[in-house]
Amino acid sequence: MEELPVPQNIKISNITCDSFKICWDMEPRSKERITHYFIDLNKKENKNSNKFKHKDVPTKLVAKAVPLPMTVRGHWFLSPRTEYTVAVQTASKQTDGDYAVSEWSEIIEFCTADYSTVHLNQLLEKAEVIAGRMLRFSVFYRNQNKEYFDHCQVGKEVQGNRMLPSVKDNSGSHGSPISGKLEGIFFSCNTEFNTGKPPQDSPYGRHRFEIRADALFNPDTNLYFGDFYCMYTAYHYVILVLAPKGSRGDEFCKQRLPALDISNNRFLTCKQNEEGDGGLVFHHAQDVILEVIYTEPLDLALGTVAEISGHQLMSLSTVNAKKDPSCKTCNISVGR
Repeated sequence: MEELPVPQNIKISNITCDSFKICWDMEPRSKERITHYFIDLNKKENKNSNKFKHKDVPTKLVAKAVPLPMTVRGHWFLSPRTEYTVAVQTASKQTDGDYAVSEWSEIIEFCTADYSTVHLNQLLEKAEVIAGRMLRFSVFYRNQNKEYFDHCQVGKEVQGNRMLPSVKDNSGSHGSPISGKLEGIFFSCNTEFNTGKPPQDSPYGRHRFEIRADALFNPDTNLYFGDFYCMYTAYHYVILVLAPKGSRGDEFCKQRLPALDISNNRFLTCKQNEEGDGGLVFHHAQDVILEVIYTEPLDLALGTVAEISGHQLMSLSTVNAKKDPSCKTCNISVGR
């Protein structure tokens, strides 16, 4: 029997965080003999997985020969932002139930995509369930060590007495489209239930920059949902992004993140005060820890820097923190 053709010129397209399309070139005269495709997918770090394959070893996916390109979705639990290798065989099912198969194709590498807004909206809905009631607050704050603020001030020629945005680390969901890409400055706004003021402890340093909430969050600011995660603890974190309208950060978020109504959402609100002076009033969710990313440089003169009286609780730091993949509260079904 004539040997089956080896798939040539494999192409991967339409890549999402949990699916892709695959196609390849085949000789027209061989198509009618092919009844199935065998597709072998491996995470890239397992680089030697294919060298042990030969023609009569069963593969991970046996698919009926459908017109190409073929969509691969749901056959594996693909993870977002993960590098994979893929190889293909053509096969012909015999009358005795066995398969005649071609040699393996060349191995192709590709990387799955970030979460789409569809997946982020699923995370958003999960976060809304546990956000809790809203508490009033008046300042955003950022803790760092003394050297950080000294550098902002001493390096005036470079930084102009400003805190500059930096690229977000890889904490949170593995598929988050902002990790390693969005530039910003991290702030907190959570308050203590009994005092209504920021807590005196922090994981990030004993010096704190405080700024009035309306300097960062006002009707000229857009608000986006960025992520929802936990770190094997009872605490859950929600990442939000504050981006001045029309800024570079705003344009980045518009294409990738769900936008929130600044006056009506479950996490962080800014509303006109209907009583008193008619100024803005601000509220944050009580039952999640908010991590707020502001996308633009900030002049230290807009706020104050002072030392806190509490402790630096390093164990609560979320720097490059890995999300708990087993938590039913904050995971969705498309990988981790």
